[in-house]
Formats: sequence, structure tokens, C-alpha cells
Amino acid sequence: MDFGYSARTVELRDRVGSFMDTHVLPAEGVYDRQIAEAADPHALPPIMVELKEKARAEGLWNLFLAHGGWGAGLTNLEYAPLAELMGRSIIGNEVFNCSAPDTGNMELLALFGTAEQRERWLKPLLDARIRSCFAMTEPDVASSDARNIRTRITRDGDHYVVDGRKWYTSGILDPDCELIILMGVSDPDAPAYRQQSMVLIPRHAPGVTVLRDLPMFGYTDRLGHGEVLFENVRVPASNLLGGEGEGFALAQGRLGPGRMHYAMRAVGFAERALRLMCERTLSRVAFGGPLADQGVVREWIARSRIEIEQLRLLVLKSAWLMDTVGNAAARLEVAAIKVAALDVAHRVVDRAVQAHGAAGVSDDTVLARLFSITRALKIADGPDEVHLRTVARQELARYKEKAR
Repeated sequence: MDFGYSARTVELRDRVGSFMDTHVLPAEGVYDRQIAEAADPHALPPIMVELKEKARAEGLWNLFLAHGGWGAGLTNLEYAPLAELMGRSIIGNEVFNCSAPDTGNMELLALFGTAEQRERWLKPLLDARIRSCFAMTEPDVASSDARNIRTRITRDGDHYVVDGRKWYTSGILDPDCELIILMGVSDPDAPAYRQQSMVLIPRHAPGVTVLRDLPMFGYTDRLGHGEVLFENVRVPASNLLGGEGEGFALAQGRLGPGRMHYAMRAVGFAERALRLMCERTLSRVAFGGPLADQGVVREWIARSRIEIEQLRLLVLKSAWLMDTVGNAAARLEVAAIKVAALDVAHRVVDRAVQAHGAAGVSDDTVLARLFSITRALKIADGPDEVHLRTVARQELARYKEKAR
């Protein structure tokens, strides 16, 4: 295994790190203030427009996308340390046009879209002229099992008709959202993992109704997490993404690199929290000396550093495997990093909250927001239990083979 950074990664890492320190981190307060003062809390703040223009002018744009010459062409291993740096700020990914759900949607379009679909949707997404959302999760069923999905995609001549209800459709409240990629059941009588398909739905198509915006632990996200009703929504048959019955396979292809992105961003979250914890405990005095002199605080700091280093190596191994043997062969590691990343990030953030005392649960630092995000992401993108099931099943399979 070779986790060494390529010359290109070293160069981009320096540039992204410098951009984060110089432009992004100092802009966080401005970003929050502009959202608070805006008539629409989901509208793009002027500071983000400015940051995006600067990042694009410096060539720090679409770094996540490797397929078909559409993006920077980095491997998973090359992109991983850049994702970590972006993850040190909640707004960092969007600055470089590397934020979910657009990243996964752009990968789907680059890999499986037709020439027409790429022209209409992929190019504007790459230019950040539009945003998109992904509609899979449903409120009435356990959507971590794709076989439970109830939204129907019915063929009607030259069209598909979509009926169903989704929620936590992240990004749909953004005024710039123009595309919904929806996963639903196109053939309920097919084998379990051939029942689902994906279709491309214009955001403002007749029959698409956003019922409400769902908060996340009380926070209203700028992109919005919508509960959405689809009633007799008609789209041309050419809006099918991939082929009929390929929805589950497409979803799996979308999640491999996406989980690595999430995991490295979680490393970034943890690094930010650890830094804040160290700065806080060195500056606050209690019981006759700095908090950093207390044994329990030193244990928090030491364990946090050890856990972050372990996590980073595991994610880099997964990225290397995806590059060298493919996503399917790296399935165990990809499942493992989803669990490990949010476990570590949430634990480190929790320690930092404790070290900050009352300030840790306020909005005076980013920690309360990081706490809610890291907890929510243990459910999003497939709950931890699903990934633990995958790891355990593959581990047991090795011993079943030996027993034969």
C-alpha cells in the first residue's frame, strides 16, 4: 500500500489549505450573518458567490470529479487530503463546488448520463449555475433497505409518471435547485434489486410540491431538507438515468466515492474540534492552572490525536483500494470508514464541547453545529448499523469458506 501524496496532490493541498486559511475560515461569520439577515434563509449568501468566484479563478474547482474529463481528474487517494482540508469548515466544500448532493449527482451524470442529459444538467452543475437534490429517503418506510421504497415510476407511452413522497431531500429548498434525481420502483415484480430505477425530474415540474423544510437537530440548513410530494409528475422517457431496473446499482456506484468524501470531511471536522479544544484548554484557568494541565483533559487530547490518525489511515487505505482494485473489491473498507469516521468525529467534537463548557453548547463556536452534523451523519447515507452488517457479513464469509 502506498499512501504517499503525488506531486499534484502536494501542490493542490498547499493551495487549498492556503485558500481555506486566507478566505474561507475568516468568512464563516459573514456567511452566518448574511443568512440570518436574508429574507430567504436558503438563498445563496453574497459572500459565498464571492468565494466561489475566487476559488474558480484560482483553478480550485470541481476537484472531486475524475470521470470523463469533466473534473480535475484526481484519483480518490489524491482527492482525499483535499476533502479533509475543505471539511474543516462547514461551508468549505461548497466554495470549491465540491459539496453534496451535487457531487454524487454529477458523478452519476458523468458515469451514466446520456449526451443530452450531460448537456442539460451536468454542464450547468459543473459551472455552479444550478444546484440539484437527490430524492431517495421516504418517511413511511425504512429507506436504508432500498427494497422498501414505495415511490412508483410508471411507464406511460413516451413518458414516465412518478407518484410518491420523499423526505430529507437535501438541497431542494435552494432557489438555484433545478434538478431532482429520484429513485423509485419501476417494476415491483422484478427481482428485489432490479425493481428500482432513477429518473431526472425538473425541480419545478407540475406535481412536485415541497410540503415542509425539515430541521436537523433544530438547525435550518441553507440547502434545506425537504419533505416532497410527487403527484402524477410526468417526465419524458429520455429522462431515465441509466436503464430500467438499474437504480440500485447506480445508487451503489454513487455511494462509494461519496463515503470517502464524507469520511475525509469528518477527519477535517475532528481536526477543527481538536484545535479548538487545545486552544481553549491552554487559555482557560481552573483549580490553580490551565485546564490543559488536568490529566483528564490531556487524555482527551491524546486520545483524539490517536483516533484521528487511525481514521485518516483507514480512509486513505479505502481510497487506495478503490483506485487500485475498484469500489466493489473495497466494499468492506468503504463500509468501515462510514462508521469509523463519524464515530471518531463525533467523539472528538463531544470532548471539545465539554472542554468549552457553556460556550460549547452555544453558537459562539462551530462546535454545537459540528455536534449535530456528526450525529446526524451517523444516520444519513445509510445508518451505521447497515454498514456494520456489511462488514460483519464479509468477515464471517471468510470463515465460512474455510470451514467448507
